[in-house]
Amino acid sequence: MATGWERARNSWVAGSGRVKSAWTGFKEFILRESVLEVAVGLIIANTFTRVVNSMVSDLILPFVALIPIFGRNLPNQFLVLRGGPNWDKGYNTLQQAQDDGAITMAYGRFIDSIINFFAIGFVLYILARIYGFVTSDSIIKHSYKCQYCRKEISEK
Repeated sequence: MATGWERARNSWVAGSGRVKSAWTGFKEFILRESVLEVAVGLIIANTFTRVVNSMVSDLILPFVALIPIFGRNLPNQFLVLRGGPNWDKGYNTLQQAQDDGAITMAYGRFIDSIINFFAIGFVLYILARIYGFVTSDSIIKHSYKCQYCRKEISEK
């Protein structure tokens, strides 16, 4: 019959064996080429998104702000739908309105997000066209509608 110490030791040995097995499985999974490619792709995509967001915020939005209806600071434009307790004084910023409990519609952020979306899409399209020109293998696959089943079918 095993004593308390022997049972604890056996449990420890079995547990450490399971941890080693899990660690080995994790290493095999994480070091596969596809996982590393996806990780590198996500890191590059995150950096690319920051660059395009900066392009939109720092280069495009100042020109949009010249349009009289938007004013100087587009992302901070908002509309008060229902004022808070201190509404009689008015709100200078969106944060001030939200802190007061007002219900607001931040249309400036929405317009900013739409501009970012189209800018990222346009830059990705240009990169895909450049890639297709350089490698003669287009990323952009054109399609046509099948005359029999009416589904979109890739040309290639």
